[in-house]
Amino acid sequence: MSRAADRIVRGLREAAAHARGEDVPGIRINVPNAIDVHAIRRKTGLTQEAFSSRIGVSTGTLRNWEQGRRMPEGPARVLLALLARNPHIVEDMLAD
Repeated sequence: MSRAADRIVRGLREAAAHARGEDVPGIRINVPNAIDVHAIRRKTGLTQEAFSSRIGVSTGTLRNWEQGRRMPEGPARVLLALLARNPHIVEDMLAD
């Protein structure tokens, strides 16, 4: 195999291991610094009340994020970054 093909295969194996929850040395997860919470919620088509309930924060916290008074931190930033890519990820993952 070529070097490029070797790197691709190695990357796929690392991605699969990461998806299984295994520790992958050197893997970096990119969570953007600026998160437009209002735009993310708009993509879902949900009200503030429904969206905040779905992601496990109070409606007041969501309003503060949307109005720029506060910024989401930690796991909330990661969840919002995932929702920016797939607005229905919460429903998909938690559906019965």
